[in-house]
Amino acid sequence: MFGPESQFHRFFNDPRWALAVVRATVLEAAHPQIGAALADNSSFVVHPWRRLSNTLVSLQRMFGADEHTRQREAARLNRLHTRLSGTDARNQPYDAMDPEVRAWVVATLFESSVTMCRLSGQPLEQVTMERLYAEFQAFLAALGDQAGHLPPTLPEFWQYYDRMVAEELQNTEALRIILYKLFEHLPAPPLLAGLPTLWATGRALAGPVIGTITVASLPEVFRRRAGLPEVPGAQTLMQSAYVAARLARSLPDNWVQSGNIVNLLQLSPHGDGPLAETLTTLRARTRRAGALFRLITPVPAQQGAPDDSARAENRRGPREFFTEVLDQTGDGYLGWPDLAAMARELCSRLDLDEPEETRLYDAFAAWWKELQAAMDSDGDGRVSEEEYAAAAPSLAGPALIRVAEVLFGVTDADGDQFIDAEEYRALFRRGFGRSVVDAEGRYSRSAFVRDFLSFMSGRQRSTSYDPLLSDA
Repeated sequence: MFGPESQFHRFFNDPRWALAVVRATVLEAAHPQIGAALADNSSFVVHPWRRLSNTLVSLQRMFGADEHTRQREAARLNRLHTRLSGTDARNQPYDAMDPEVRAWVVATLFESSVTMCRLSGQPLEQVTMERLYAEFQAFLAALGDQAGHLPPTLPEFWQYYDRMVAEELQNTEALRIILYKLFEHLPAPPLLAGLPTLWATGRALAGPVIGTITVASLPEVFRRRAGLPEVPGAQTLMQSAYVAARLARSLPDNWVQSGNIVNLLQLSPHGDGPLAETLTTLRARTRRAGALFRLITPVPAQQGAPDDSARAENRRGPREFFTEVLDQTGDGYLGWPDLAAMARELCSRLDLDEPEETRLYDAFAAWWKELQAAMDSDGDGRVSEEEYAAAAPSLAGPALIRVAEVLFGVTDADGDQFIDAEEYRALFRRGFGRSVVDAEGRYSRSAFVRDFLSFMSGRQRSTSYDPLLSDA
């Protein structure tokens, strides 16, 4: 059911699956409970590339051949989902551990995989479809869910799926965000973060097209119930996109391998390694081309010395810091879901098990209580940008210091009270900077805590922490 011989593994490196995953995500978001959990807790609007990368890594672990890795990842996912519960804007409860909800997530992945083959002109044979369904059932069982939450046979599954689409799915806020905000306002991945004009141009063209393709691929009965627009020519465009993705399978394997795509998404302009060096060279050439353009069309000189400009570029005000770092969910407020998203990303980077994961979450929870007590002046349970800007000097309290100390402790895997090069790379995905290490080539606890507090309270940009907490 798992490993390189599985049907899922063949799909995982199939270019068509990118379209299928987007479609499955929309169908998940249309479920009232999942949509509420995404709207309240997810950072996919502000950090979509980070979310995509983490999802791909998780699927690789779950469908890989190593049983121990699969068990660890299943336990991690269960701990993550246990923390996602609450009530939505209409006071309706949601719980990410609800077995019916988890079954629907798996159902959308299976059905979208089948649909991608049909739309691209290569429908699955019955025996292949049954094998794929058995693999997704095994995936749900690996998470510890009891049998029965997905129908036992394929014919029964299609009855279940049709009922869910016709009766349960809704035009949720999360669905609208994905279709009409995410694609048209998609932030640049770290790889292209320094090329805003290029990215904005491509996004303006591709964003509406992706949204139109996704809507056209959804079940017609749901499109009618949700009131989704019918764009002339959308069906032809959608089928053309799936056929083009099928043809892309003939590209060299290393171009379409999901692992290579994950590495590319994680590549930061401030990183190191061969790919980062190539990126730095390309960015340098782009800057030189921009300088030549400015010579041809000169702009008015800016006042102030170059050093003043460099220092100003390294600083940012409270409002900018609030938007770029603290507001992880992008809703315009600072709340527990934002700090939980930070903890979740740090735990994912370090691949933490218990009890280290809980220690880090608890430290962030204590920091949220401290922030709420100091900044929530109107008592609405969250901190607005205005409240934060007015009380920003009180940010670096004892709880934030505790976050820094706990983060150091879980990063220092060997417990020698120093972070070595390997531990540093696990957290920041880059090598030591010259200003980080001491004379013996180690990163001490005091230096780590100082740098963390400087970033989180001093409003100073950091080539280490910015990619960690603010990259898309």
